[in-house]
Amino acid sequence: MSATVPPHADHLPRRMAVVVFLAFALAYFFSALVRAITATLSPTLTTEFNLSAQDLGLLAGGYFLGFSLTQLPLGRWLDQHGPKKVILAFLTLAVLGCLAFSWADSFQGLLAARVLCGMGVSACLMAPLTGYRRWFDASTQLRTNSWMLMTGSLGMLAATLPVQWLMPIWGWRAIFVMLGAMIAIAMLLIALLVPVWQKAALGAPQRPPDDDGSYREIWRSAYFWRMTPMGFFSYGGMVAIQTLWAGPWMTQVAGWTASEAASGLFMINLSMLVTFWLWGLITPGLARKGIPVERLIAWGLPLSFVVTGTLVWTGPAVGGSAAVALALLCMTSSFVALAQPAVGMAFPSHLAGRALSAYNLVVFAGIFVVQWGIGLLVDAGRALGLVNAQAYQVALACFGLCSVASWVFFMLKKPVQAR
Repeated sequence: MSATVPPHADHLPRRMAVVVFLAFALAYFFSALVRAITATLSPTLTTEFNLSAQDLGLLAGGYFLGFSLTQLPLGRWLDQHGPKKVILAFLTLAVLGCLAFSWADSFQGLLAARVLCGMGVSACLMAPLTGYRRWFDASTQLRTNSWMLMTGSLGMLAATLPVQWLMPIWGWRAIFVMLGAMIAIAMLLIALLVPVWQKAALGAPQRPPDDDGSYREIWRSAYFWRMTPMGFFSYGGMVAIQTLWAGPWMTQVAGWTASEAASGLFMINLSMLVTFWLWGLITPGLARKGIPVERLIAWGLPLSFVVTGTLVWTGPAVGGSAAVALALLCMTSSFVALAQPAVGMAFPSHLAGRALSAYNLVVFAGIFVVQWGIGLLVDAGRALGLVNAQAYQVALACFGLCSVASWVFFMLKKPVQAR
């Protein structure tokens, strides 16, 4: 982007672009904090509500279930009404969900509140990415996508040691009340700073008259379906492990204490913050050199399979290196995060909201299935007589095999762009 005159009728001047990015990033920071906080709170909630591994997985996955339920209507509303109106309406639900979680006195109450939180923050990434599709050029979109994910990692970072430090002072209920208040402040900043969505700006491509707001063009895209299994298993699994199962792996498999696991989660999320920051720095240059996202995924994602296999093979022997190994798993899985902006850019701008939300539905459905599925497999392994560590190893091995299969599908599927 130029610092003075936008190169396209819809592109924002640099200063306004930075302000808009920061306003959206603050909301995404708190959405990621709400998403990841269950990993830190899992020992407390497990004790207070007598939760099994299956219950814990379902509770964490409830956020992603709520998130997934809104994605298809969200995409349509984003294309019709723009990111500002949509995200403000959705974040109202997030505030209510945080308050409901703080008041819950049963597992069912916690689960319902988590679903409401997931619905409420479900526009926090798709709304800005839809705006960026129109407001920024292609290389800047890759950068801002990575830096939004970096902001999310910062939120997950805040959900580890800072939450652990606040627990003895405030307790988890007061923390959720404060989260609701912080999300309300983010809403105010978005209302004041983000520009109004212009349906047909001067010089912008007009929305085709035959566009009925459906997802027909998305579902017909070979490129979309090529990316789908990886989004479900590898991307969804990366987030599922980062936001929930990394903590129990450290405590139940590696033998760490709750406070040690919180420190480990801090390190994992810090490593992801740095990873996405680096992606934001290098992806525009790679795009200018003609290196496609698909090639990066093909070469880079198999590294995560090596790390997964190592974790499964070593099991409890990973010991004090558990956090490092889990951080490497998440970092090497981050190649698949490049698929999301690639899907958005594979469609015309009037379809961007629907394309991004459809793919986000795939990712978050995967997170829900992997989070709950690992819990189910762990409980099933225990029921079959496996010791705790072995049950976790079997569950992670099953996830790894699904991820490998999704990558093989990606490699074999004919690489057709949806343009």
